[in-house]
Amino acid sequence: MEKAYLGVDIGSISTKGVVLDTDNHILASDYLWTEGDPIGATKRLARSLEKQLDASRYQIVAAGTTGSARKLVGTMLGAVVVKNEITAHAIGTTTLYPDVRTIFEIGGQDSKIILIENGVVVDYAMNTLCAAGTGSFLSSQARRLGVAVEDFGEIALQSKNPASIAARCTVFAESDLVHKAQIGYSKTDIIAGLCRAVVVNYLNNVGKGKKIVGPVVFQGGVSKNAGVRAAFEKETGLPVIVDPNGHLMGAYGVAILARRSGHEAPFNADVADMEFVTRASNCGQCANNCERILVYRDGKLIDAWGNRCERGAIRIP
Repeated sequence: MEKAYLGVDIGSISTKGVVLDTDNHILASDYLWTEGDPIGATKRLARSLEKQLDASRYQIVAAGTTGSARKLVGTMLGAVVVKNEITAHAIGTTTLYPDVRTIFEIGGQDSKIILIENGVVVDYAMNTLCAAGTGSFLSSQARRLGVAVEDFGEIALQSKNPASIAARCTVFAESDLVHKAQIGYSKTDIIAGLCRAVVVNYLNNVGKGKKIVGPVVFQGGVSKNAGVRAAFEKETGLPVIVDPNGHLMGAYGVAILARRSGHEAPFNADVADMEFVTRASNCGQCANNCERILVYRDGKLIDAWGNRCERGAIRIP
């Protein structure tokens, strides 16, 4: 039986998973919507990956998790590695592109920039409050325009005169979009303008003060949008690489970290059929009154976190 490694990147909008062999080749992968239910999304992901993997040849011996719900999902999967998104994306990208210097990453609700020198992260930044430089912004504008967001990229590339859309924030951009339509801009030019607005907002906020050096790799779900990629190349004056699996890079990176850890904890495919429940519990043992999170599997407590001192520690049976 050959060894395989699972990586899961669970975010607020999407859940990504990959299974790698010992040479970092992808054996199974999926990208699905979290739908506000990280536990349910993880179960659906587990079922999907199990169907794709040749169980007669490969056995998952270790798992890693990243993303906003990484600790919860790590508990569910018995992960040997739980890492932040910056580390996971950097490891995944430098494995495939050792010379990369700048990573642009735009997801559903967040975005980040990672600067690398000699394979090591030297600086990074993430978006804070504004959603105008993320995928959710494009999705909401696609609904307003009656166009599938998946078609935005190819439509944008047809534009000869992209509309100038205010990129300061979502509210201003939406107002400007309506104004441009009213004064006669075509839908094609408006869509191209929206793609450029995402890029301008990203560079002026997430990339503010950062020295962008090539090679540049663009990843995350929005990297599939050819219009946004073209806008990045125009605004930076640099070629922008988009890997076919760029939307899976966080999961890819954390799967590699699970393999490199040297620890093994065989993955139980039955996780999809188990019942997981989380409960909040206020400690009350001191003035901090920490809110602790308790995780139960089939009615049994398996993990807890959130306490800031030993008085709030919960003993796991």
